[in-house]
Amino acid sequence: MSGMARSRAPRSIKQTLGSIILGFEMIVMFLGALVIFGLKALPAPVALIGGAVLCLIIVATIPLLRFRWGYWLGWAVQAAIVATGLLVPMMFLVGGMAAAVWTYAMVQGDKIERQQALYREAKD
Repeated sequence: MSGMARSRAPRSIKQTLGSIILGFEMIVMFLGALVIFGLKALPAPVALIGGAVLCLIIVATIPLLRFRWGYWLGWAVQAAIVATGLLVPMMFLVGGMAAAVWTYAMVQGDKIERQQALYREAKD
């Protein structure tokens, strides 16, 4: 092996925004699971294990955003978060807000990346 380290491609704006949002959503889902457990809205194993599984899926999705299909997985996570409202209706509001923020970030991330590409093209 040579002494040169392989440099990683810089993260895109969309990937960075997606990672940030999924990180915050993981915290919100963890706290939501604790609230559902505390309110006894669901049996304890369902609330805690279900919340932990959703949090693990979110954490696993973050590094996968470097692939194009990782964003589709991110959309599936948003659908799963909204679907938690089927178990606890107040989670429809939480999931809807999470999906709205994700949608905004994905749209704006694409827009910023297109503008950056145009700038680089004009610069060359």
